[in-house]
Amino acid sequence: MIALTEGIKAPSFKGLNQDGTTISLADFKGKKLILYFYPKDDTPGCTAQACNLRDNYTELLKKGFAIVGVSTDPIKKHKKFETKYQLPFSLIADEDRVIVEKYGVWGEKKFMGKNFDGIHRTTFLIDENGTIKKIITKPDTKNHTEEILNAWTAIDKS
Repeated sequence: MIALTEGIKAPSFKGLNQDGTTISLADFKGKKLILYFYPKDDTPGCTAQACNLRDNYTELLKKGFAIVGVSTDPIKKHKKFETKYQLPFSLIADEDRVIVEKYGVWGEKKFMGKNFDGIHRTTFLIDENGTIKKIITKPDTKNHTEEILNAWTAIDKS
């Protein structure tokens, strides 16, 4: 499923966020980026993950991180999700699946005995130069910030 590997340049992307603003990878040059892909707005796991990042947003900013979430939900749904949970970061609406396909996170999933296509929850930690430093598959939604900070500490030590 994920064809990307750590140590390569992150694929460029461009999409509209919940406010209709164009967001691209180039906007984050010189910053560390947490680019996280999630299945659907306002579902239990996705809400836990977004709220964990929200609750630790100040700490992540202090450490030089920017955050962008991506799902295939439409802009209006992202706006509702952002407003309901007071999310302080951009959520890109990738309705045509261009970004999720580029990052290799779209594929077959199984839920309650049924197979279907969807986004595999995945987080990419991208450094200031646009290089993928860490790929977190199956993030711990309730402790995602801790997972990110631990991964980045290990990167800094290597």
